[in-house]
Amino acid sequence: MRTVNVMRYVTPLREGGSLPAIAEADDDFKYVLKFRGAGHGTKALIAELIGGEMARLLGLPVPELVFANLDEAFGRTEADEEIQDLLQFSQGLNLALHFLSGAINFDPVVTTVDEKMASQIVWLDAYITNVDRTFRNTNMLIWHKELWLIDLGASLYFHHSFNDPQAAAVTPFALIKDHVLLPQATKLDEVNAEYKALLNEEKIRSITALIPAEWMDWQDNDLEPEQVREVYTQFLLTRLENSDIFVNQAKNAR
Repeated sequence: MRTVNVMRYVTPLREGGSLPAIAEADDDFKYVLKFRGAGHGTKALIAELIGGEMARLLGLPVPELVFANLDEAFGRTEADEEIQDLLQFSQGLNLALHFLSGAINFDPVVTTVDEKMASQIVWLDAYITNVDRTFRNTNMLIWHKELWLIDLGASLYFHHSFNDPQAAAVTPFALIKDHVLLPQATKLDEVNAEYKALLNEEKIRSITALIPAEWMDWQDNDLEPEQVREVYTQFLLTRLENSDIFVNQAKNAR
């Protein structure tokens, strides 16, 4: 992954509790910047990183993810005190997604997703336990007439307690019943076979290895960064090995 330096705060995106923002970086591109100082902190960034790179590995359309450095002097002139505090608490390494200029929100009433892609997206979200792709909040965009996935920060919710991740890895994920694309996901068995053949330990480790050490300095966490990465790796490996559990849950919910 590339690393950019944030040069200009353009405007906040006042959606949800994390206050992401559009920002310009030193490569002259605009990004949707996710802040380490917001909401669930760096755990949301880890979920976004793992979820986004997993989606890319599986061939699903996601904006490019980059690490984004925020200088300590950044935001001192910001008039909004809430935003100024957010910027100050987010000094250092953050995460950003390439800004899809002109994209519009996905509307399931207007746009029909084909059964294969719907099944692929449902499979991914069940795999990484993404609770946030519902009719109320689809977290998908239409850009240049193509569907794009965004906002995977609500995935891997086991890490908010970090209690018994191996038990969490074999849960069926009942919340898949609320997935916006579940009605079209008729090819889950086919996708499950394809993705289990595509994913392996080496590829999963290549993703978890991307987690920056400074994102794992949590309160009440005594594990070293490599140990934390290993927890995520084993969670994903165990969940993949037992994918029939969450696939059957999705099929039954459908």
